[in-house]
Amino acid sequence: MKITLLVSTLLLSLGSAGAANLTVFAAASLTDAFADIGKAFDAKTGHTTLFQFAGSQALRTQLTNGARADVYASANSAQFDPLVKSGLLGSGQPFLSNRLAVIAPRNNDRVQTLTDLSKPGVKLVIADRAVPVGDYTRRMLSAIDKSGAYGKNFSGQFLKNVVSEEPNVRQVALKVQLGEADAAVVYSSDVTPALRPGVRVITLPTRFNQSASYPIGTLRNAASPEAAQAFVNFVLSGEGQAILKKWGFLKPR
Repeated sequence: MKITLLVSTLLLSLGSAGAANLTVFAAASLTDAFADIGKAFDAKTGHTTLFQFAGSQALRTQLTNGARADVYASANSAQFDPLVKSGLLGSGQPFLSNRLAVIAPRNNDRVQTLTDLSKPGVKLVIADRAVPVGDYTRRMLSAIDKSGAYGKNFSGQFLKNVVSEEPNVRQVALKVQLGEADAAVVYSSDVTPALRPGVRVITLPTRFNQSASYPIGTLRNAASPEAAQAFVNFVLSGEGQAILKKWGFLKPR
């Protein structure tokens, strides 16, 4: 991966310029990983990084309506690119990729296979269509329908079973954790150490899965542009990538 400026050089220059307060808007799926990255980055630089985690579409709306931030990390380009075109964001670059996972409560055996997701009476939770993971979920359903492997109208039967569409992926996972759904579609990275003991992961054939590419960039009106770029560079660095890998994310594609 090409990084425009060596992290160590930039951090050294920023350290001499004084500490900054940095605001990072980030997709909800990044909550755990970015919390760790923020701690490591702040320890190296003396900066104070504050995070706003939410669905990428909600963060985009906030930025469009005048919310101030230094860095934006989205779960897809559909919520990122319009901000670049409008001039709010500088050009971004992918910093990780992710995959979908179907999860079910460990103490609930109603869903054992992908076929079970279309059975009448099964309670499913997914993200709203505007949420990146909600869009990827619907792309997955289209791929299944196109294959014909699970009948002609798998997606229609699946969507009939949806009892809730959530505003971000962490809310989707929470519904399963609380036993309010028989299954849900999240990112593979959402099966965290805290969630894993209470859920089962249902096999999702690779040909139906979706690769989610996450872009990151700095806001043009960032209060601390050098610190913002330093944060982006840290995320792209070996140390930042190792933290992301620890939390189940994949290399950028």
